Amino acid sequence: MSFDIKSCQLMHFGPHRAIAGRVAGVVRVRIGEDFLGTHTDYTLDLKVKADIGAASSDVIRHALLGHAARQLNKLKLRHQQRLPVAAE
Repeated sequence: MSFDIKSCQLMHFGPHRAIAGRVAGVVRVRIGEDFLGTHTDYTLDLKVKADIGAASSDVIRHALLGHAARQLNKLKLRHQQRLPVAAE
């Protein structure tokens, strides 16, 4: 089983509607996965956030992509765990 992240793109971001100092956005991720001999490419739209306050757009982009990376690392770890094998 393989799980490869092909690309990440910050689609949009802006101030959170209710929480002051928080920025929210969406990161689109392209993933390629091989499972039981089948290759599948798909995209995920991850909701990301950062409590960064007033900062430059580069700093905000970096913080949001960092949040997406943490989410993807958790997802990748779950996919790499061994599946239970039925007893024969």
